[in-house]
Amino acid sequence: MKLHPILRPAGIAVLAALGLSLAGCSSTKPKPYVEHPVDQLYNSALDTLNSGQYQKAAKDFDDVEREHPYSVWATKAELMAAFAYYEGNKYDDAILAAQRYTQLHPGDKDVAYAYYLIAICYYEQITDVQRDQKITAQALAALREVVRRFPDTAYARDARLKIDLARDHLAGKEMSVGRYYLDRGDYTAAINRFRVVVVRYQTTTQVPEALERLTECYLALGIVDEARTAAAVLGANYPASTWYRHAYTLLTGRNLTPKADKGSWISRAFTSVF
Repeated sequence: MKLHPILRPAGIAVLAALGLSLAGCSSTKPKPYVEHPVDQLYNSALDTLNSGQYQKAAKDFDDVEREHPYSVWATKAELMAAFAYYEGNKYDDAILAAQRYTQLHPGDKDVAYAYYLIAICYYEQITDVQRDQKITAQALAALREVVRRFPDTAYARDARLKIDLARDHLAGKEMSVGRYYLDRGDYTAAINRFRVVVVRYQTTTQVPEALERLTECYLALGIVDEARTAAAVLGANYPASTWYRHAYTLLTGRNLTPKADKGSWISRAFTSVF
């Protein structure tokens, strides 16, 4: 999903409104190199971008910087080249271009957008939870950087929402591995994964299932107090959850009821948050 129009670089709308025209010319004879006016180069790159030729647009924006490196247009072109790569789903190129922009122009008024663009490039590459989650961790770090540096911007507001989704994705990966171990009867390994979800990702949607799975694992190992605690904490925080009904049924099937042990790591983990 691409950026909402309000989050596209301001240069697109502003420069399109200028209505800069290009003089067309054609010739079959090779011509010597002639330096083109900077506004002509920039407007040509902008037209190419708007026509959907993202790779060519990125190159054209690079030409603006190459031919007029000390103009204000060159600075804008650097960021627009990153945006063009992003629009063409060339995320690695977009990230490199945006990072270069932040290094060369740390005080520029559009630097917040550059940091946001880097984060979005990582975020849009988040894959299925069954695969390695390195890219998710990179997205999370980049999104947090946006919030830290530019807390009062529209970019930070959007980044905060995406941070929650990225964290949920990482928690989902832990749950996937935990279920793998649970299905194979490796309860200790499964508990370690579900514990990560409960401790590190307590505000995600994965927690109710993690607590129910902990109930299953501890019952299977005969650790009754922890099983009852997991179910009790689940019921106290997610009483309407289907996962609580499952946990409750597991316990009552063994003539047990949910009861929290305040000394349990599960109780302590939730006390520190709720």
